[in-house]
Amino acid sequence: MNLIEKLRQNARENCKKIVLPEGDEERTILAADQIIREKLAHITLLGDPKEIMLKAEKYGLKNLGKADLVNPKEHAKKEEYAKLLFSLRKEKGMTMEEAKKLVEDPLYLGVLMIKAGDVDGEVAGAKNATVDVLRPAFQIVKTMPGISVVSGSFIMILKDKEFGEDGIVVFADCAVHPDPTENELAEIAVATAATTRTILGFEPRIAMTSFSTKGSANHPMVDKVINATRIAKEMDPSLNIDGEIQIDAALIEAIGSKKAPGSEIAGKANVLIFPDLNTGNIAYKLVQRLAHAEAIGPILQGMAAPINDLSRGCSVSDIVNLVAITSNQASGLKK
Repeated sequence: MNLIEKLRQNARENCKKIVLPEGDEERTILAADQIIREKLAHITLLGDPKEIMLKAEKYGLKNLGKADLVNPKEHAKKEEYAKLLFSLRKEKGMTMEEAKKLVEDPLYLGVLMIKAGDVDGEVAGAKNATVDVLRPAFQIVKTMPGISVVSGSFIMILKDKEFGEDGIVVFADCAVHPDPTENELAEIAVATAATTRTILGFEPRIAMTSFSTKGSANHPMVDKVINATRIAKEMDPSLNIDGEIQIDAALIEAIGSKKAPGSEIAGKANVLIFPDLNTGNIAYKLVQRLAHAEAIGPILQGMAAPINDLSRGCSVSDIVNLVAITSNQASGLKK
């Protein structure tokens, strides 16, 4: 069973409630039908139910009748969600009239459904920009206790099984935070460890990467990684983590034993934490293209509930897979 099949099987066994705010978007409708057919999740589609069912008929879809179809403009809980939004944002100056208007925005409504406990997670972004997907998430669901920053990890599936965990290595942050402080970098490491355990089911061995290994260079950029490693250990003493360490020392045992003798991570890392978004984003794309690795993500982490953002160029399969991942995250948070 490959990783995607495993993620889908886990999703099927737990069958969480996932809301898709872009319920009238073609790929989203096609994906929702497949998700329901494969019993990967209970699906809520936001949009005009008549329009959704007309498109379902047009595409010859047979399963959308099993989805919850919610019209953001008019539904039974509209007033309840508006009151919830007002209570959460009134100290920021929001009026009840503004809340009533915003609750008709599917991206706000989807997150309010999570906050109210009516669904477990959200997948959006097929037709909305990342900033629009994340804004209501930051305002309403916010971050996990002890975590102040949201980050994005990628699961890299390599052809060479020598690296990581049988060819699987997790990269972070490759998608969200441009220049984390040492405290934020530590939080990213802790959040990535949770993602690794929840979605992949193996124990993370975390390398805090740098252009230096164990004092081979002196620079404030190196100091940030050293301090972040210490802080991450203080946040979660159970973490198997080491840094600062260069990529070759982190991944190749013969090099790691020379550059970082005695390290439990050197040559064995299955999670790589990059010091900033420049290095993380460049690294995952280099590995994806030059090593022909499969890159699954970004998986948003650090939120108090699983909310994931699609690329606007996503395929139906991308949506199905991200719903499966979101269901796995929701199951992990419940545990």
